[in-house]
Amino acid sequence: MTSFTESEERQELRRQVARLASKYGREYFTEKARSGGKTTDLWLEIGKNGYLGINLPEEYGGGGGGIGDIAAVCEELAAQGCPLLMMVVSPAICGTVIARYGTEEQKQRWLPGIADGTGTMAFAITEPDAGTNSHNITTTARRDGDEWLLTGRKIYISGVDEADNVLVVARTEDARTGKLKPCLFVVPTDAEGFEAKPIPMEIVSPEKQFQVFIDDVRLPDDALVGDEDAGLVQLFAGLNPERIMAASFSTGLARFAIDKAAAYAKERTVFQGPIGSHQAIAHPLAQSKIETELARLMTQKAAALYDAGDDLGAGEAANMAKYAAAEAACDAADRAVQAHGGNGITQEYGMAGLLVATRAGRIAPVSREMILNFVAMHSLGLPKSY
Repeated sequence: MTSFTESEERQELRRQVARLASKYGREYFTEKARSGGKTTDLWLEIGKNGYLGINLPEEYGGGGGGIGDIAAVCEELAAQGCPLLMMVVSPAICGTVIARYGTEEQKQRWLPGIADGTGTMAFAITEPDAGTNSHNITTTARRDGDEWLLTGRKIYISGVDEADNVLVVARTEDARTGKLKPCLFVVPTDAEGFEAKPIPMEIVSPEKQFQVFIDDVRLPDDALVGDEDAGLVQLFAGLNPERIMAASFSTGLARFAIDKAAAYAKERTVFQGPIGSHQAIAHPLAQSKIETELARLMTQKAAALYDAGDDLGAGEAANMAKYAAAEAACDAADRAVQAHGGNGITQEYGMAGLLVATRAGRIAPVSREMILNFVAMHSLGLPKSY
């Protein structure tokens, strides 16, 4: 990215993904969600065209691009009304961690399926009692000869029913007291002792959330990804991409809401002329356009820093981008509903569902309050508050 403009290659990538996603669109997405269907055909087409694994190394079936490329794919899908949460999870978090820290054999085994969509991987860090405080996770791995035994509970885990494996954040048993030593394990979703129960959600999405129960799941030695003693570094390698992707997810939804509202405001006439000629309608949408473009710019900065290997700079920018994007998306959805009037809360126009979808961005994958804590402490040098 130079002079605040994305490369022609990146822009062409956006155009191609937008074209592909527009064949499906919001109606397809909501129909699948309401009927209990899945977006598997869209997912596999993204994979077949090389977009799903665009950030992964070429030797494992990827495109050899960066996090900025996969974030662009995620954003363009959402902007066409097809926000795919598993884009954040499978290629960006799991793919990045395995590509960075996996053994050669692990990369050969898991990355091609992540890249083409046939071997989707979920990610499990959140726990019922730990919430935002990842230092309190209690999912425990203990050695049993040459194997591991894994026990614990996870909550709000996306897409377990669509995944072959889950990358689980646990801690080694001898680290239960003292300093946290998180470790990452790849767990097959059909493993004995692994159970997932769907959580009823208000979000209109084909991608479901699950509570996961892990009861003495036996894993081979090579289920451990990376170094047993370097878990925190490895974990954060996946969390910066997660925030960048979450920001792109939000800005894509914001763009979708703004585009729909602007189109409606051009056509809808109540008094003289279309309602978009009135500043009470036009100004809020213009404000959302500005806020969304600002968030997109910070997201591109975060991706550029991450792809350049500046993990520290990327951490600050990724948190700021995720915060700004979630705020922009929530406001855009609210203004889009208002612009539609009564039609904004009908299923036909599909605006109201965006209120919950965008609102989730203020909570997950990290809450806005924790981002404000991060910026206060790391950017402003204020005392730690938690």
